Amino acid sequence: MCLLAFAWQVHAQYPLVLIANRDEFYARPAQAIHYWLDAPHVLAGKDEQEGGTWLGVTKEGRWAALTNYREPNAPKGVLSRGHLVAEFLKGHDEPLAYVQQLATEQYSGFNLVVGTRNQAAVVSNRGTTIISGRYLWFKQCLVR
Repeated sequence: MCLLAFAWQVHAQYPLVLIANRDEFYARPAQAIHYWLDAPHVLAGKDEQEGGTWLGVTKEGRWAALTNYREPNAPKGVLSRGHLVAEFLKGHDEPLAYVQQLATEQYSGFNLVVGTRNQAAVVSNRGTTIISGRYLWFKQCLVR
């Protein structure tokens, strides 16, 4: 099970504190955290199979994290979920604008959190609507 916990805009000295695990298949190759050659402002690990990532930050203060749903009997999504994080980190859209334009039905089950220094948003394609603002309600948990 993927797990993600974060504190955003809670402490003046640390605008974002984020911890996560990557619960992935051992045979799936991934690169350790590094600045990407094709996007030098992005600091993240990289999925060598599909080219996306599950967690990353940028020099400009953008950040994103993804958790997957394990659904062995569900049809596989057309697109890789890791691109949701990678495209946000490489892009310039504000968090809410980014998640509002996503075609979430093209992906296997996921929860996505994206943010900047001033705005954050959460989206899931498994029953949770898009949420944005200072306080984020997600699966009946208050995230501040």
